[in-house]
Amino acid sequence: MSVATTTFNGVVKRFGNKPAIADLSITIREGVFMGLLGPNGSGKSTMLKLIAGLYRPDAGSVLIDGETPSHKTKAKVAYLPEIDHLYNWMTVKGTLDYISSFYRDWDQSRADELVRFMGLDVDANVGKLSKGMRARLKIVAAMSRNAEIVLLDEPLSGIDPPSRSKVLGAILSEYRIGSQTIIMSTHDVVETETLFEEVLFLKNGQVALLGDAETLREERGKSIRDLFEEVYE
Repeated sequence: MSVATTTFNGVVKRFGNKPAIADLSITIREGVFMGLLGPNGSGKSTMLKLIAGLYRPDAGSVLIDGETPSHKTKAKVAYLPEIDHLYNWMTVKGTLDYISSFYRDWDQSRADELVRFMGLDVDANVGKLSKGMRARLKIVAAMSRNAEIVLLDEPLSGIDPPSRSKVLGAILSEYRIGSQTIIMSTHDVVETETLFEEVLFLKNGQVALLGDAETLREERGKSIRDLFEEVYE
């Protein structure tokens, strides 16, 4: 399976007069687990939404395998937003059945396995799930596709420690090394830095630091967490 290439060419995205992404040019290496790092307001969510085709750049271009994000590229991209997009009136099973109907690459056996791993009750009403369990369900929805690119926007935000552990375990177990690109945004690198093969630090919508995670550790003599503090001090 080939992996889709993601390229930003001089991309600018403004909200009002403020640029969330400022003249960003980068090609994301294929088939890696990338940590998209930065504090709130650094441009992480905007960057993911540009890849997902939910935003259009005000200048420059975003390309997925040489194509502007569209319905065609969305078939290659799984996107998990930070906001809770689940319908309270649905059951867990109903939610996954609904989501699966939109995607040809849905893997039902993987979904069933993830539901068991996450400890989800398929008959439970989504509106009665805890925040942690809802986060687990969102991960099942994102990781049950055979997407070439998976975008995870702050998947650990505000959830309890047991669910954080389950979410990270599910992401890691389903990551297809070399045949899938995962881009995970976070401002909390304590629990996540060991996952990342490559890291991109965004600051004011621009690249502050980019590189192979292990190489950066060796060259700088610091953990990714320490580098985070250095970049954003």
